[in-house]
Amino acid sequence: MQQFQYSTLIDAPVEVVWGFHERPDVLELLTPPWQPMQVVRREGGLDVGAISEFRIFIGPLPLRWLAVHTECITNQLFIDQQQEGPFKYWLHRHLFAQERDKTRLTDSIEFTLPGGWLVELLLSWLVKMQLEKMFRYRHEVTQRECTRK
Repeated sequence: MQQFQYSTLIDAPVEVVWGFHERPDVLELLTPPWQPMQVVRREGGLDVGAISEFRIFIGPLPLRWLAVHTECITNQLFIDQQQEGPFKYWLHRHLFAQERDKTRLTDSIEFTLPGGWLVELLLSWLVKMQLEKMFRYRHEVTQRECTRK
């Protein structure tokens, strides 16, 4: 099992940062321009049982990714787990913590690559590098959107 974490202090109260994540267009906003993705459906907001289904592209090949929210505590956390997609296992915790008048936003991911330990050994560094780039972008967008006047 591999682990990845990315954390940023967002210059906005936790209710604002949480509210941003509830927006119906949040997945489109948070998708980096270099990552081709289509949102197929999004149902249930951030609540337990909510569904996010996308089509991502690995080169020219479309791949279905279905995630279901398994836990939600308003203004604190929501967790989604891959039900179908490119990973053997994927669990994504979105954590929100008030720090004075700001919010500590942390994305914590556990994943396992398909193909066994050798694939994991050879490719997990590449996946973590891509996650680092993607979450840096996502947190920059969150910072910008949550601090707009």
